[in-house]
Amino acid sequence: MNTKLHAVGDRLGRPLDKLITAGQVSGYVGARARCSSLPDVEWLSGDRGYDADWFREALEDRGIRACIPGRKQCKRPIRYDKRRSKRRNWIEIMFGRLKDWRRVATRYDRSPTVFLSAIALAALVTGGPISRQTAGTSA
Repeated sequence: MNTKLHAVGDRLGRPLDKLITAGQVSGYVGARARCSSLPDVEWLSGDRGYDADWFREALEDRGIRACIPGRKQCKRPIRYDKRRSKRRNWIEIMFGRLKDWRRVATRYDRSPTVFLSAIALAALVTGGPISRQTAGTSA
């Protein structure tokens, strides 16, 4: 059993919203689930796993500028702010802080709800706010 944690964080590396999906599920599923609940921001940085035209259009409709590099096998190059994309390391640092908690890193909990609660507790203790947690599909 593996899972994928999708998170929306702020500039300080605090998780604002979290979602768990099955590990073999594409990043598009997490993006689609989070589209309507994204905070009102000017920019959204993401990794290549969230590169989809429909996601970029949805962000544009909400007035959010996407800073998501295109996939390597993409036929037409995607323009994005490379400097802003390099500053995306704060989200990786946030995931690293959450994984400092062995319970989160090794996924002791079998129930997605309990696992998401452990993530919320780790986020609270590491300086992040408690936000609404929604458990997605988990295998």
